[in-house]
Amino acid sequence: MRFLPRAVVAAALLAPAIAMAQVAPIAGDWYGTLDVGVKLPLVFHLQADGTASVDSPAQKATGLKATATLAGDQLTVTLTAPAAAYEGKVAADRKSITGQWVQNGGRLPLTLERAPQAVVAPKRPQTPKPPFPYRAEDVTYTNPASGLTLAGTLTLPPGDGPFPVALLISGSGPQDRDETLYDHKPFLVLADALTRRGVAVLRVDDRGVGGSQPGDVLNATTLDFATDVAAGVAYLRGRKDIDPARVGLIGHSEGGVIAPLVAAKDPRIAFLVLMAGTGVPGDQVLPLQYHDIYIASGASEKAAAQQAQRIEAANAIVLAEPDQIKANPQLLALLKADPQTAAGLTALINSTWYRTFLTVDPARSLAQVRAPVLAINGAKDTQVSAAVNIPAIKAALAGNADTTTLVLPDLNHLFQTARTGAPAEYANIEETIAPSALATVVDWTVAHSKPR
Repeated sequence: MRFLPRAVVAAALLAPAIAMAQVAPIAGDWYGTLDVGVKLPLVFHLQADGTASVDSPAQKATGLKATATLAGDQLTVTLTAPAAAYEGKVAADRKSITGQWVQNGGRLPLTLERAPQAVVAPKRPQTPKPPFPYRAEDVTYTNPASGLTLAGTLTLPPGDGPFPVALLISGSGPQDRDETLYDHKPFLVLADALTRRGVAVLRVDDRGVGGSQPGDVLNATTLDFATDVAAGVAYLRGRKDIDPARVGLIGHSEGGVIAPLVAAKDPRIAFLVLMAGTGVPGDQVLPLQYHDIYIASGASEKAAAQQAQRIEAANAIVLAEPDQIKANPQLLALLKADPQTAAGLTALINSTWYRTFLTVDPARSLAQVRAPVLAINGAKDTQVSAAVNIPAIKAALAGNADTTTLVLPDLNHLFQTARTGAPAEYANIEETIAPSALATVVDWTVAHSKPR
């Protein structure tokens, strides 16, 4: 246990009382709707002691940790992850708060009120509706590496099999088995399309989501998630209705990094599909990601370049300093240029997951993969640059006899037809997966899952 100086202890004891005096007059639940092209409801839960949390029901995100301060009539709510903040002015009658949501260098107006606001559910025409011409089975299995039970849905074509199967691997952050985002369910859409074509599909809740146990989810890394996938592969191979020689992986975003990690250790993997996977290490991916998102969100090139430089410098700090406690003040000092998001961004960059992601080099595992590979990116992907990552993936796969790499025009990170590719557009687009992307993945998978 660390012993703190008496003055520090005193300050820590006084802090809750000071925060309580500030926030207590407006403690409770506040409701607002953020307009990011589509209406995105947010719920702020403010406690008298200055602790807070935020819910985004459309994103299935609840309990996002935050802190609240009130100075006069000026409210600031700072989120830990994502790195974002809300700055508002409390009305004299304390029935409303008018302000702005601050994230990724941009600001959007957001008014909070005490009463919930009615919101019309967005249209998602591609979401499959029953009845389905195939079977769906809820399944569970245990990852022997962690001891955690994972839960998912296995869809099976008509008949007894044995069937080829694709295991779907989600992107970063806690995702349910459908990879639900803004009411989009891309994994459900993909599973439906594949199963109708004769390929079974297993889609799984991430650790701590849905029916899957969390374990130490706060410290779980890309390498840990790879063991979850390996456990799913083992489970599938043990089923009589699945052909153990035709088990393949389809990974989106971080899932496109995890899939090669698993296949590099398991030469029996039958095929890989990498949807917006990376081909360069995370310390190269992330600064460019911040730059491109800033530009697509309307920021200047100067602002985008400055943010990318800050992320590069922050990455250098965590790579040079393995002690998270020692790295924390260095990161806060570096990122203080945007004080509203500095704490949240520091928490993300200093996390165990982020530190590991920086050092994972996809090229190493890709070079060891001998299974057929399809790698696709959207030309307007601002999270994983197609211009940088597709050539890197292609180069890493040079020794593989059956590889296809494609950049699909006008598509974003979710493979939606997009205007700018900014994440703010994701919710506004009714399309869950562009037909061109869906056909590319399904046709290639069906062709490469036939008996050899």
